[in-house]
Amino acid sequence: MKLPKFIGENLLLKMTSLNAVVVGVRLIISLFIQRLLAELVGEAGIAKIGQLRNVMAMLMSVSTLGVFNGIVKYVSEFREDKKELQKLFSTTFVFVLFGTFLAAVLLFFGASLFSNWIFGNNNFVFLFKILSVVVPCISVHRVFNGVVNGLSAYKKFVKIELFGYLLASSLLVYCLYNYDLNGVLIAIAVTPVIQLGILVYIFGSVLKEYLHFKEISFKIPYAKQLLAFTLMSIVSTILLNYIEIDIRNMIKNKITENDSGYWTAMTNISKNYMVFSGSLFTLYVIPRFSNITSGKIFKKEVFHIYKTLLPIFGLGMIVIYIFRDYVIDLVYPNFLGMEPLFKWQLLGDFVRLGSLVIAHQFLAKKMVRSFIFTEFLSIALFYVLSKYFIVDYGAEGVVMAHFIRYIIYFIVVLFLLWRYFKKQKISIGN
Repeated sequence: MKLPKFIGENLLLKMTSLNAVVVGVRLIISLFIQRLLAELVGEAGIAKIGQLRNVMAMLMSVSTLGVFNGIVKYVSEFREDKKELQKLFSTTFVFVLFGTFLAAVLLFFGASLFSNWIFGNNNFVFLFKILSVVVPCISVHRVFNGVVNGLSAYKKFVKIELFGYLLASSLLVYCLYNYDLNGVLIAIAVTPVIQLGILVYIFGSVLKEYLHFKEISFKIPYAKQLLAFTLMSIVSTILLNYIEIDIRNMIKNKITENDSGYWTAMTNISKNYMVFSGSLFTLYVIPRFSNITSGKIFKKEVFHIYKTLLPIFGLGMIVIYIFRDYVIDLVYPNFLGMEPLFKWQLLGDFVRLGSLVIAHQFLAKKMVRSFIFTEFLSIALFYVLSKYFIVDYGAEGVVMAHFIRYIIYFIVVLFLLWRYFKKQKISIGN
């Protein structure tokens, strides 16, 4: 079926509409799976699954030394320059080799330590041993995915995401029914193997065209450029997920483990609709912003993105809030402690979306100091405010902190970008 003309002529809207298919399918499957998990493993199980997903996110960054956004940026810029791409991929190969080895060794020999920190006991040592073996698949998948995004191959991206999610979900459901919570955790841990297989099967021919493996050398000509993205990833991914793990433990220790499950369930719902924007950032926003040099064009592009995305997200969030009781009954039956969390989480996510759109200029233009400062500010605000509000408001205090942090973050990002383009204008004038 052909897309309507007004969608076909708007690249962002075209990506949005195609991506909506994946998000829609993911949402339906996720609702089904989250309900099964809620009924069979309960609030405490949901909290443990949340802990593991944070670990997986950290591993994606550590095993690649955080070069994903760098790959997206430089593949987008040098897609026609095969010589520069080989320099980029050679450097990436060295980074990934080092990051993967480091992560695998730490996971294998530190399995007991990680099990105690993440889950509070030694019962999950086996899980970290499995992850130490899976790490190479995590890193290679992340690199190949960066190439897909850098080339803005959104049609193939849709197929990769859809089939990968379907197979991973099938494995999770099978393991849930046969091996309970331990099975679910193992299924999540080995999911990158499935994702890598699907990506290579669908995108393999294109990868061969750009990635000439015989020409990749043990050299790092792009080390300086990619190290900037490593620093940004340490703050934005590793530190954020570390804080989320700590906050989940804080809720468990200061209130109850069930309350940590309520907050995890709320963030699961949030991540399901925010994933819709995540792929658009890497497929469209970073490549587009990379080629923008003036504040006027940047402002025009930002308004174009806002006009396309914010009404869709805003309407969706209003619907979710109005029918929040039905959402809880449908997805997390008996998780009644979630109800007060919706308002602040949805408000925070809406401001977050608007903030992240413009903040991707930091990544596109490799504005390392601005990116690190704003990300560190956001994470620090979240942690400090959560610790303060949790005393009086319980788990609701964490989502209140989420909302307040993004209001401050948005204002700071706006100021820094205004200052950046003002300097650019003065520089050009001179």
